[in-house]
Amino acid sequence: MTAPVVPQVEAMPVCGPADCGPPGQSARTRWFQMLADPTRMAILTLLLTGPHHVGQIVAATGLPQSRISNHLACLRTCRLVVAERQGRRVLYRIVDPRLRLLLDLADALAAASTDLADCGAVDPDTWT
Repeated sequence: MTAPVVPQVEAMPVCGPADCGPPGQSARTRWFQMLADPTRMAILTLLLTGPHHVGQIVAATGLPQSRISNHLACLRTCRLVVAERQGRRVLYRIVDPRLRLLLDLADALAAASTDLADCGAVDPDTWT
C-alpha cells in the first residue's frame, strides 16, 4: 500500500486560549482534545463539504447560534477554520486541506477497531 500524498502547508500554531486543555499538556494532546468535542467535529465535518455561513451550520446541526458561534471561535483560534466576510454574512471554511486526510484516517482506524464502540474507557464523561 502506498503512502497517501500529504499537501505541504505552512505550520500553524495549534492552540491559543486556555480552554483548549490543561496547561502542561503537549500541543498534540491539546489539539486532539479540541477535536474531541462532538459539536466541533460536526462543524468540521460540515465544513469539509465546502464553506458555510453560521445560519447554514445552525440549520444543519440543529444547535443554537450562540453555541455554534462559540465553537467557531475556538476553531478559528486554533486555526482550523477561517472566517471571510461576504456582505452581511460571514463564511467559514477549512484552512488546512490535511484535516480531511486526518479525519479519513481516523475513520478508517475507528472502523478497524471493532471494540471501540463498546469501550468504557473511551467515555469523556469519566475522564478526570
